[in-house]
Amino acid sequence: MTTSTLGRWAAGTLMAGASVAIWGLTEAHAYTVRHRTVLVDRNRMPQESERSDRLRVLHLSDIHLMPYQHKKMRWLASLASTQPDLVVFTGDQVASRESLPLLMEALTPLAGTPGAFVYGSNDYYGPRLKSPFVYFTQKSPASHIKKRERELPWQDMTKDLESFGWVNMNNARSQITAAGWPIEFVGVDDPHIELDEYPVETLPALNGALKLGLTHAPYTHILDQMAREGCTAVFAGHTHGGQVCVPGYGALVTNCDLDPQHASGLFQWPPANEGVMHGDGIVPSGTEPRPTSWVNVSAGIGTSPTAPVRVACRPEAIVLDFQLV
Repeated sequence: MTTSTLGRWAAGTLMAGASVAIWGLTEAHAYTVRHRTVLVDRNRMPQESERSDRLRVLHLSDIHLMPYQHKKMRWLASLASTQPDLVVFTGDQVASRESLPLLMEALTPLAGTPGAFVYGSNDYYGPRLKSPFVYFTQKSPASHIKKRERELPWQDMTKDLESFGWVNMNNARSQITAAGWPIEFVGVDDPHIELDEYPVETLPALNGALKLGLTHAPYTHILDQMAREGCTAVFAGHTHGGQVCVPGYGALVTNCDLDPQHASGLFQWPPANEGVMHGDGIVPSGTEPRPTSWVNVSAGIGTSPTAPVRVACRPEAIVLDFQLV
């Protein structure tokens, strides 16, 4: 290869890399709302005169809010227009101590709507710069993080979210009603840093309740437990959908023991070879040949401020409807 050819190749490589970086920074702010529906056979649910035909759930995850992210805050505030009956938070909401009051201000339009939340590691610990290659080599939970002091205001966040009427589901069970639907929740604290303690004690069963599971990181042992328990759906985040994906192929990593095919989207667990819904769509429930749960893994809304790019993986909030048919 001649010197001039080598120079052109190097210049082309640098231009391509710069283009990807610029696109990644742009896509990180291309917020979108996914609309998904799980059809529920009304004959499998006891007749309840006050139950609405539809329960609308707004799933928010991995906001990673920084104080200067005004566009993200305005977009969060606009999500009240989706008119949810229930809000579920699956962790990693702030990325600095100064972000909490701004997060709560952005979420104020949703105050009073029934809700539930669990935490991720970045609700407790601030972001740290690290090599991206760790996501290809680190297979076990990042338990070393627990040696650090919990420097983010997670206790204040708990009080603030509970003031909205939302229930703390970190290693807990709870029962609420939304749009006339009785709901049983089971949730765990972040499995990624080994804070999960699956709640063993059960609550008195609610007649005709919809059972929902919450976890930040969708580790397979948590999904297995929630599926065995009979959760109709499990909500999770953490993966950022792979964050930097290959167009036409998808995610390369999940930052947990879930395979990259399930880095984001709606799918059955245990896997039923029915594929993954990454965008909008409708799926039936109650027709599976064996008991399964629908798992909704959000690609998340934000990124760590130390890696503020997304490629082929738009930031998302998810509106998931449970529709009686």
